[in-house]
Amino acid sequence: MIAPTVVPVELAGRAYDILIGPGLIEAAGAELKARFPGARYCVITDETVAETHLERLAASLTDADLAFSSIVVTPGEGSKTFETLESVVDGVLSARMERGDLLIALGGGVIGDLVGFASGIVRRGMRFVQVPTTLLSQVDSSVGGKTGINTRHGKNLVGLFHQPALVLADTATLDTLTPRHMRAGYAEVVKYGLIDDAAFFAWLEANSAEIFAGGPARIGAIATSCRAKAQVVRIDETEQGPRALLNLGHTFGHAFETACDYDAERLVHGEAVAIGMVLAHEFSARLNLASPDDAARVKAHLSAVGLPTSIGEIPGGVGSADELMRAIFQDKKVKRGRLTFILTRGIGEAFIADDVVPEQVRDFLEEKLAG
Repeated sequence: MIAPTVVPVELAGRAYDILIGPGLIEAAGAELKARFPGARYCVITDETVAETHLERLAASLTDADLAFSSIVVTPGEGSKTFETLESVVDGVLSARMERGDLLIALGGGVIGDLVGFASGIVRRGMRFVQVPTTLLSQVDSSVGGKTGINTRHGKNLVGLFHQPALVLADTATLDTLTPRHMRAGYAEVVKYGLIDDAAFFAWLEANSAEIFAGGPARIGAIATSCRAKAQVVRIDETEQGPRALLNLGHTFGHAFETACDYDAERLVHGEAVAIGMVLAHEFSARLNLASPDDAARVKAHLSAVGLPTSIGEIPGGVGSADELMRAIFQDKKVKRGRLTFILTRGIGEAFIADDVVPEQVRDFLEEKLAG
């Protein structure tokens, strides 16, 4: 096995490593045994991931003489509910997992968010390990400790901050993704360039083909993304300030996901973020904060890799501007009824804009809905 790239997440009392590279599922048992001696494990995954990766992880744990059980849930955003959370917690308790044992989140962002939340509340807090199997989860949701579930009011509105004890990002799992889900994850990679690293965005424009093909650029892109997120998390773990920058494109994107009732056939998270990032740049240009050329460049790159970049590309539509505004007002960054958006002064120059005028957002959405 190739030695993995290690990205440390430096948090006082809660520091952990992100290991990135191929073959980490096969090496998981030995890695866990060395880091957490005497612990037992509960692997939580979904039906789709279980078919592809659970047997390999189970074999690794068995080879290392580690005791474990497993819980398999329904795949998709529909599992981020109170009902599924209760079933996971009940399964963990039924397996007689103790507070010193660990849960393993094997899967994409949905599983990571769900298992992270469960581990944070069962027995008033257990440790957990992220084994992300999608590009989106490897560069974003598995790192930083955000966990949660959805409600009818919006996405990720119930949850907590609970850091993993370890992240094992096996890049070989990405070869099993559909092109659509690989593209969706790539949107979150692009986000790191758009926030504060224009050179990284330019590098992605030049190297995206190799990233999708699985060449050396893939590990480089994942590691760069993880380092960027780790730095932000170190400074602002619970999103009281600059960590909100990581939500570039997400205020619009989450509203679209809510409008689609989290139907993955119509829209997956990375696609919503891609559209949202384009709109964030276009709205910034509308407010004379940035050049329209930057918005066009972002749109061109995302479109070139096959991502949607406009509201009109969402199957079935997303309702009216007023309906989208209701979803936007449920965004976690809203403070005392005032809208907060992540806007930009150019590529790599994102900033937190407090007290954005709702009427301007609504008029902008009305125009975009009209095509």
